Amino acid sequence: MKKLSVWLLATLVAFALAGCANQKGPADQAVGSAESALAAVRDQAQKYAPEQLGAVEAQVQSLRDSLAQGDYKGVLAAAPAVSSAISSLKDAATAKQAEAEAALAKAKDAWGPISTDVPKMVDAIQSRVDILSKSHHLPHGVTKDSLAAAQTGLSSMKSTWSDASTAASSGDYTTAMSKAQSVKDQATQIMQSLGMSSS
Repeated sequence: MKKLSVWLLATLVAFALAGCANQKGPADQAVGSAESALAAVRDQAQKYAPEQLGAVEAQVQSLRDSLAQGDYKGVLAAAPAVSSAISSLKDAATAKQAEAEAALAKAKDAWGPISTDVPKMVDAIQSRVDILSKSHHLPHGVTKDSLAAAQTGLSSMKSTWSDASTAASSGDYTTAMSKAQSVKDQATQIMQSLGMSSS
């Protein structure tokens, strides 16, 4: 009887080990698949969905930890959710990339006209400031303060415009347009303060 129970126990242990061994292969495969899927989307996600990437990396690391601890059942149970999270990450990164590319294309189209208009506005302000600086009498509606502000503004606009041009040269039209619009807005205000037409 004792021999029988020992044999039974040994058999049960063997079955349990076999069960674990049967799950080890699929668990290894699940972790490998998750790592490969994450590696395929990592660069895109790093650029367009970094916060979501961090959360998914933590989930994949948790799978690795479970595998290392021999918790094959836990790996197999968690794998579908991790796979789904990686898929969602890819979708989010792809959508954000498409948005960024659309914004870039729009900014690139807008850069052409503004890159002609803004330098003309700045040149016109410079010319007006030069004339008013030499004049003994300022025109009606133009004060010494507004003239001084225009002189200071010219320096700031030229610096920002230089940054915008550099950004455009490197292909970063989104930044270029942001800076160009800032210069245009400032130029419009200064032209008004000097009694100029901004049309």
